[in-house]
Amino acid sequence: MVSKSISLSFGLLFITLMINAEIDDDCLACICKVESGCSPKDCAWDDCGTPDDSFETCATYKDCSEECVRAYMDRYGKRCTKNREPTCEDYARIHNGGPIGCRRSSTDGYWNKVSACYSKSFKKE
Repeated sequence: MVSKSISLSFGLLFITLMINAEIDDDCLACICKVESGCSPKDCAWDDCGTPDDSFETCATYKDCSEECVRAYMDRYGKRCTKNREPTCEDYARIHNGGPIGCRRSSTDGYWNKVSACYSKSFKKE
């Protein structure tokens, strides 16, 4: 039960990256793909404003999950970048490393994976 809740939370956090922040759909999709293959995982549900009745319920609905991720990014994006407009790299690194993840070198490898996906999204156009 606990591992299922943890897994559900991570997916919710990932999907939530896109709601209130300026993160674009391609960036969010790549974070989702790299993080969990877009499967529900653990999340900082409290940090995104606790949408819906429970994080388990919210994590099962893409719209709610995206709202949560966007709220999380809106909350921490400019805080992490010290008021600079966050980029996809910043959002990915925050998603991986928490509120100040964009400043942590430990998130570089994660960004490299998201970047590989993100750059492919531009080649399709």
